[in-house]
Amino acid sequence: MIQTKNLTKIFTAEEVETTALNNVNVEIQDGEFVAIMGPSGCGKSTFLHIAGMLDKPSDGEYYFMNEEVSNYSEKKRANLRKGNIGFVFQSFNLIDELTVFENIELPLLYLGVSASDRKKQVNDTLEQLELMPRKNHFPQQISGGQQQRVAVARAVIANPKVILADEPTGNLDSSHGEEVMKILVDLNERGITIVMVTHSPAYADYANRVVHLFDGHIVSENLKAKYDRHMQLLSEVTS
Repeated sequence: MIQTKNLTKIFTAEEVETTALNNVNVEIQDGEFVAIMGPSGCGKSTFLHIAGMLDKPSDGEYYFMNEEVSNYSEKKRANLRKGNIGFVFQSFNLIDELTVFENIELPLLYLGVSASDRKKQVNDTLEQLELMPRKNHFPQQISGGQQQRVAVARAVIANPKVILADEPTGNLDSSHGEEVMKILVDLNERGITIVMVTHSPAYADYANRVVHLFDGHIVSENLKAKYDRHMQLLSEVTS
């Protein structure tokens, strides 16, 4: 699904160069749930932005669904993103002027889905994520946990192959954080590949692989052998 070869990203500002990623080699298989950990400034979000084709590497290769995309134009990257990648951000990134329904509907508008199909898909997703009572509310009228559920709903509405989540629990209390993690695990159980940046070892433990970054390098990887244990933990937390 995702593969990098010697991936490097260098930022230049006022003649100062900062290496955010340095020869990163990683492969993420279809259907995996991978957590990326490391201290602030280690390159986690930079990796996620390149993985989501929001940015280009300075050097190296990036393969998405076996397609080398590192030198694609912005337009070509945007076309590949649509319908294949969903994003969940720490700050929710909802549009304040749009209702919950309209925020979730937005990706379908970009994909040219008909009005009747959009209505059905959004209503189905609202039901799945228990957001139907809030469909006509605006983001500022609902709680932080509900806003993040709306952000997840928007990320999955177009049935993407991959969800990239950047600190999706960072602005939430523990109860709402666990709620979002349950949703992500449920989506992964349905076959969606999840790549999540997190500072929390507890939330990283829900993934079946953890990649540790430090100073732009991968310093270790841990494979979780007992993934079904996390499903049991989630059911216990939410019961």
